[in-house]
Amino acid sequence: MDAQNGKSMKTFLMIWIGQVFSAVGTMAARFAIIWWIASLTGSATALATVAIMEQALPVLIGPFAGALVDRWDRKRVLIVSDGLIALASLVLAVLFWTNQIQVWHVYAVMLFRSLAFTFNFPAMGVVTALLVPEQHLTRVAGMNQMLQGGTNIIGPMLGALLLAVLPLHGIMLVDVVTAAIAIAPLLFVFVPRPASSAQKQSVLADVRDGARYVRAWPGLVILLAGAVLANFLINPPFALMPLMVRNYFGGGAVQLGWMESALGLGIVAGGLGLSVWGGFKKKVWTMLVGVALSGAGLLVVGLAPATAILVAIAGMFVTGLSLAFVNGPMFALMQSAVAPEVQGRVFGLVGTLSGLAAPLGLAIAGPVADRIGIQPMYVICGVAFLAMAATFPFARPLMRIEEDGAALRANGTISGLSRLQEPAE
Repeated sequence: MDAQNGKSMKTFLMIWIGQVFSAVGTMAARFAIIWWIASLTGSATALATVAIMEQALPVLIGPFAGALVDRWDRKRVLIVSDGLIALASLVLAVLFWTNQIQVWHVYAVMLFRSLAFTFNFPAMGVVTALLVPEQHLTRVAGMNQMLQGGTNIIGPMLGALLLAVLPLHGIMLVDVVTAAIAIAPLLFVFVPRPASSAQKQSVLADVRDGARYVRAWPGLVILLAGAVLANFLINPPFALMPLMVRNYFGGGAVQLGWMESALGLGIVAGGLGLSVWGGFKKKVWTMLVGVALSGAGLLVVGLAPATAILVAIAGMFVTGLSLAFVNGPMFALMQSAVAPEVQGRVFGLVGTLSGLAAPLGLAIAGPVADRIGIQPMYVICGVAFLAMAATFPFARPLMRIEEDGAALRANGTISGLSRLQEPAE
């Protein structure tokens, strides 16, 4: 068993390292594209449109993509999605090289790339659960958080460096090469393929089964509701950070850079710490500690005096560190508790709900911040996170979600959910 676990972990690391190269290349290419659009148009609307193109499909079709991932060979989904990313960058390379590029081309390509990412995200989540022994899932989740924070720091730096030494079509070709690096190990490794829970019904029926699976499991409902609420709360402080730095602390671009770098470095540090430590035995406790730390970090930023921006930078570092402790264990928990044959649908649903929560939070926070000020928004969000951390331990279905997940796997997938709804003895 140990030998098999070691072999599976080796397979996973080969795939993961390939995805690291692809993520860095993608972030560098994205930085170059954003800079080109900003320089060409000087339009905030153009930049916002790029963001919409990147986020629209995961929100709209996430559950359907997850249902299809549950039906298909996950390894092939990763190969095809990485291949589509490479194809998109190749198209941009040709358009830049022939000097035929227009802004609408970028919109179309970014929408196409988002289609690939919509399938790549749930497929990689399921592959991780299939290959990584359960006791290492939290460590792997920490590695993923470290990767996220690292690419947010390294990707733009690499993009800026490549802009200084390469034409834009050359930068797009770098992204093609890094995507090919991600595909290469997938061609030579074996990834288990669990049987689909619904081979002969429509994709829409699969989506309904996935929603029913979540709805019938109280602990999973609470977990996903908490994730959506956290995403709703955390995005406004990040989006309002430039105004907080300028209007409250009286800083400029340099100080804003410090705040954003502190956030990214915090995510890297949290991911590294989580990958080494592994978290508490019950993943939900690690997640709740992260929620509490998020609240504390936001409170530090919101309560810092206007003359103490260094205190706010420290608070933002704590916030970034805590996000790794929230997101890492949450995904590890879902990977260990949710049956592999329905994980694609669950991850797709998570992507859709989280994607909807972010703009909703921003839409509400903007007018509220204009009325009460930027600083109180940080305090409100910090208090809300602390309240979540204080109340969630009393939600018994959430606290026993791992035990219920083990029982559910033993008793069947969707049919076994009825046991979880029975009153506890």
